Amino acid sequence: MYRLPDEHRDCFKKPFGVLYPDIAGLLPALEGRKIYVVGDVVTQNLVKLGITPDVAVIDGFTMRTPVTRSPLLRSRRVGAWNPAGMITGELITAIEEAVADPPRLIVVDGEEDLGVIPMVIAAPIGSAVLYGQPGEGVVLRIVDAKAKEEAASLLRLFVTG
Repeated sequence: MYRLPDEHRDCFKKPFGVLYPDIAGLLPALEGRKIYVVGDVVTQNLVKLGITPDVAVIDGFTMRTPVTRSPLLRSRRVGAWNPAGMITGELITAIEEAVADPPRLIVVDGEEDLGVIPMVIAAPIGSAVLYGQPGEGVVLRIVDAKAKEEAASLLRLFVTG
């Protein structure tokens, strides 16, 4: 289990990719790519546009408020426990297994926000990882070697135990 120390929380406030004010602006960048999504609202918005992500990670909340609708995905559902401010081995395993055998919907008991880090590490080169940036829009990260290195660096800010 990885826990994010308070002194490193600011490192996660800036977008880990390109920030778009809304999902429509990034749609052309998704064409021909595997799509991985972290967050209820981003997942729901993609599905509304007729795009089914290969893997989606949700927790039933947006900005600590319950989401009234779960995205209607015909993907196999997998559960994972992941408390706020942490990345558990259970979440990492769920993401790795989902990426290896999509489509999957990972429903997190706890908080999914930091799941973008193991998602970028697990996702194949050339794929797209999306997540919501609260109050600002949607972040798109195209997975390449640099993205994987940055995700691994961010993971090293966590303490284990």
